Amino acid sequence: MSVRVLLADDQALFREAVAAMLKRDARLDVVGSVTSGDEAIAFVRAHAVDVVLMDIRMPGIDGIAATREVLRMRPQARVLVLTTFDLDEYVFGAVREGASGFLTKDASPEALADAIIAVAAGEPVMSPRATQALLGFVREGAPSSDPAAALEVLSPRERDVARMLATGASNDDIARRLFLSGNTVKTHVKAVLAKLGLPDRIHVVIWAYERGVLRPQG
Repeated sequence: MSVRVLLADDQALFREAVAAMLKRDARLDVVGSVTSGDEAIAFVRAHAVDVVLMDIRMPGIDGIAATREVLRMRPQARVLVLTTFDLDEYVFGAVREGASGFLTKDASPEALADAIIAVAAGEPVMSPRATQALLGFVREGAPSSDPAAALEVLSPRERDVARMLATGASNDDIARRLFLSGNTVKTHVKAVLAKLGLPDRIHVVIWAYERGVLRPQG
């Protein structure tokens, strides 16, 4: 079954070019094209969408607010931000609201299609450099809750996995350091995301720092 994609961008030529590129990929089905955050919200309310390609700066409701509302209405959907500027604070605002990552608008058609497939499968799309910058943003905020209470829902082993996910560790890193098989790590990661109600591992980073599970260093 193909991934249903909605394009949300106020530049008509850009939308048309992206739609034309994506329609050549049999894995994808471009189900709509809208010009604003308001229209993206209305479309998702009325139609089944798997991934929204979301511009940040649009008239009316911007991409950050639209991301929040889209994911509130359809938690199983994913948002992939398209931006002109790498490491933009507005992009991180969208990630905080639940976006699964971002690509710059000059990404190749192949990279864009692969990114859509990845986020649809629950995998975040963000470069290591961007992940480190995201850590810088979230470390600036004070913890908002008791760390022990935040972890209560997880088993002891899941807590170990969650702490490692929050440092940016890969599944292979976790398996090696905790002496677990790759399949066991995947099972624990899936359980952590489900129990915490998070879409992907990027949001484990935000969750951990905002709740004091990990503390800023330096």
